[in-house]
Amino acid sequence: MTPEEIAAGIERLGPWFYRFDLPHGLHTTSELPENVLPIHETRLRMALGPVERHFGERLKDIECLDIGSHEGFYSFALAPRVKHVTGVEPREDSRERACFIQSALGLTNVDFQPGVVETLGADLNRTYDLTLFLGVLYHVPDPILCLRNVAQVTGELCIIETQVIDEVEGSTEWGAREWTRNYHGVLALIDESGEFHAGNRETGVMPLVTCPSPKALATMLHHAGFRRVDFIPPYEGAYEQLARRKRVVVAAWK
Repeated sequence: MTPEEIAAGIERLGPWFYRFDLPHGLHTTSELPENVLPIHETRLRMALGPVERHFGERLKDIECLDIGSHEGFYSFALAPRVKHVTGVEPREDSRERACFIQSALGLTNVDFQPGVVETLGADLNRTYDLTLFLGVLYHVPDPILCLRNVAQVTGELCIIETQVIDEVEGSTEWGAREWTRNYHGVLALIDESGEFHAGNRETGVMPLVTCPSPKALATMLHHAGFRRVDFIPPYEGAYEQLARRKRVVVAAWK
């Protein structure tokens, strides 16, 4: 693409959620506040650690699925490292931005298609060596269903990043006063109706969503079909929410 075509596309498709550095010294400008922008690099750095350790020299030969790929930030970060990346994104305007960035960067091993995580397993009917599920789980109303779908399409490793709530554990009556069951973490109901009905692109596809505690997340991942779940420790200088473990990055193996 010519500098003029890239500049026109940046203007036409804005506002942008991510900053992308493009050819000819051009770039998109993120609408996020400056102090929030480091979240993207922290997510990526924390995700790449377990990915590179697990796949090693095989990384260049794997196929990756980016679930909720948005404008393609993580798809484009993985593309130079792997054989192919498929991004699945429900919003047409986000896919349009991703396809523009793909053309501007001249990448040929990335594609984007419509889809939602709630029906992912049946829609794709295949597995990918690596799946990314970054910044999506806390925007869905049925996390157990979604994680089962994610497990269904994951061949080896999935990286999950999500907001989490404070931990709550205990026991509850279960059918009678003398019968009790332990509960392993909790899910919080979050009403995103205001942002959702205002057309905020960062909400999910439904206005009522859930956010897990860390132990609830681990329990759901095990029951979804992942045999091993590791919480990735934040590095020094990580984005503040991840550093305080109000958000987490989890590696889950099939």
